[in-house]
Amino acid sequence: MKGMCVRVIRNLVFVVAFVVCTRAACASDAYSIKSLSKALAALASDVDPTEAELASETAHTTARSLKIKYHVVLNPEFQCFLINVGLRKRGWCGHWTRDIGERLKELKLKTLVLHWGVAYDGTSSENNCVVVTARNQPFQDGIILDGWRRGGRLFWCAVKKDDEYELEQHYGHSGITAWKEKMVYTAWLQDYRHAYEFEPPARKVQPGLR
Repeated sequence: MKGMCVRVIRNLVFVVAFVVCTRAACASDAYSIKSLSKALAALASDVDPTEAELASETAHTTARSLKIKYHVVLNPEFQCFLINVGLRKRGWCGHWTRDIGERLKELKLKTLVLHWGVAYDGTSSENNCVVVTARNQPFQDGIILDGWRRGGRLFWCAVKKDDEYELEQHYGHSGITAWKEKMVYTAWLQDYRHAYEFEPPARKVQPGLR
């Protein structure tokens, strides 16, 4: 009887903790969604605020759903390890970028433009992300949408203000962004006419191992 009571109490504690964590995550996402939508709308005077809000909500909810779909545990680096040893099929940075980008692409945005960004291309520290700009705006003036970095909690900031991905970081913050546009993948993001399948190339050493 005593053992049963202990198990019941333990289960109740787990349920309460899960509900608290879920509510905290939802509250955090709600604030981030609102803040990102404002940042996207502020990219240029001709950006549609409604479109900015839709893009923000889509990016956030997709990142959260991908965490479940990819079966992410612990942290992004460990997920990459699981992929390398064959225990997971998806979850490195290119997968996050591809799947978030595909959902944003389905919106057929008119006042915002999607780009594919890559930092430290071809190295073990490589990361990929979606970058959103206003129309006729340079890639470097856009906003990063990164689902991989926080393991499903969407990270976003201005390209030029991403101090986690700078050149010459070992000397301190250089202020020079490591992000560059991957034009061949940007072409896929911007092609609304064809929903053809696309997968980032597989690598023996998965990118995103910072």
